[in-house]
Amino acid sequence: MVNKLGGRKGLMYMNKCIYIIIFLPLLFACQGKNKGETKFSRDRISVEESSHGSFPFPEIPAMLTQPEERKSYLLEHYWDRFNFADTALVNNREVTEQGFVNQISLLADGATPEKVIRESLKNWCSRFMPEVQARRVMMQLADDYLYNPNSPFYNEGLYGVYLETMLEVLPEEDARRSSFDFKLRLLRRNKVGDKATDFSYYLPDGQKKSLAATSARGNRLLLVFYDPECESCHEVLREMTADASLAKAVKAGRITVLAVYTEGNQEAWKKGLADMPEGWIIGTDRQKVKEEALYDLKAMPSLYLLDGQKRVLLKDAPLGQIREVLGLAVK
Repeated sequence: MVNKLGGRKGLMYMNKCIYIIIFLPLLFACQGKNKGETKFSRDRISVEESSHGSFPFPEIPAMLTQPEERKSYLLEHYWDRFNFADTALVNNREVTEQGFVNQISLLADGATPEKVIRESLKNWCSRFMPEVQARRVMMQLADDYLYNPNSPFYNEGLYGVYLETMLEVLPEEDARRSSFDFKLRLLRRNKVGDKATDFSYYLPDGQKKSLAATSARGNRLLLVFYDPECESCHEVLREMTADASLAKAVKAGRITVLAVYTEGNQEAWKKGLADMPEGWIIGTDRQKVKEEALYDLKAMPSLYLLDGQKRVLLKDAPLGQIREVLGLAVK
């Protein structure tokens, strides 16, 4: 997939992950009834804050001693002490970005109640929206960390709640609502468990076919949206072409691979046909998938694993995950 966050951003992701491992246990370690133990834990948190740019965490009431109570309070009041009008603070990535990463790590841990998730995001969104620079930075962080499939924090579910929250806090007359509404509708399409949206495609000889009518041999169909002029697509397609276990599965009828070109340069598509793997079905949708926003093609190539009824098993998944689900031999 196209990596919009490679290089320095990839290293930054690693640094963020390391700090989360250090930070979170300090905050939610069980608090004993002894006041000295509570003060000791609070002191350790303060040291962590000051040594990493002093994100202004809220003061958790001493009466809250249970880890889950403390966690809920923290998340619901996470940004209370952050001054979104202070552009120097907002632009300090070591404070703002790390604070955001810590927040979403807790929200997406699988143990946080939905009510707390929504309250936390509402507090955040309603506070940054009035400030131009804060709004720009925070919205970009949400896109980079939650919506980019190359992010280790990629989380469509949480991103969807964020979009819903933005629609909740934006006034009805705000022109930006249409953009968030479009993203949310696109995000909700072709979810795991849903039937994949049908579309037409054309074979190299001009024959018109449809996804719904395409036979899924072995009850599995790997749908590949690609662009031969995309370097990342070249890399993934080269890997798939060299994958002997995938080729064997296709030849044995255990899976169908349908590769669909979604762009408008038909000459480029035809020129690249000779490089496509044997046994695959290759087609072009003549840009209908993009024009009609039938699938969320935020990165290319985009891989979907479907069953014989065209229900989505994996959405926009990396090749390694698809190989694992299909039980292909490790290369």
